[in-house]
Amino acid sequence: MIKAVIFDVDNTLYSYTKAHKAAFDALAAYADRELGMSRPLFEELHQRTEHELRTYMGEVAALHNRCIRYQIMLENQGLPLYPHVLNMNGIYWDALLAAAVPSAGVTDAIRILKEKGIRIGIGTDMTARIQFKKLEVLGLLLYVDFLVSSEEAGAEKPEASFFARCVEKSGCRAEECLFVGDSMRKDVQGAMDAGLQAAWYRPDKPENQTHVLQIMDMLQLPEVLSAL
Repeated sequence: MIKAVIFDVDNTLYSYTKAHKAAFDALAAYADRELGMSRPLFEELHQRTEHELRTYMGEVAALHNRCIRYQIMLENQGLPLYPHVLNMNGIYWDALLAAAVPSAGVTDAIRILKEKGIRIGIGTDMTARIQFKKLEVLGLLLYVDFLVSSEEAGAEKPEASFFARCVEKSGCRAEECLFVGDSMRKDVQGAMDAGLQAAWYRPDKPENQTHVLQIMDMLQLPEVLSAL
């Protein structure tokens, strides 16, 4: 019996892909206007900086810190940090939050689960503060019983220690937890390897993975739980 459902955030509770595009467009416009960087140049420098950070940081929560990303980019180009790092960070996140809308059916699905006494958790590769802001903007924060970020766990999905922290906070056994996410490797396989049950969120294109539970609509979740 499932007693806790733990959700990934990005591209699960909302479309990060769409919101990121809006945010990156706003950021590129700022770079063009204030720093004299063309869109192709900005994209190249952004990609190069992310690769640099991944090379020496590895997969850690700080990798997602936009302030660090823009700081390194400007330092590498010999450009002033002030006021651009803070401006760029604000522009990106403000635009992303403005563009974020809940995935179809997710609000009703979570509300129904709560009414059934299911604990609602969040398991996300990110820093905590911005994920709280996303959940607030999406109107989902009031339903959340616990949250585990990779910043808190000290590890990113699919590390077993990340999922162990989720299970610990759920107050349930691992097999009584269902992890829902869009990434097969990070969310689904990572959760199953750690002893949790998992559902692969595939709203656009279900795939032929017969050994994996797939959902195309969040409103399937209450029915799915009754069969587990």
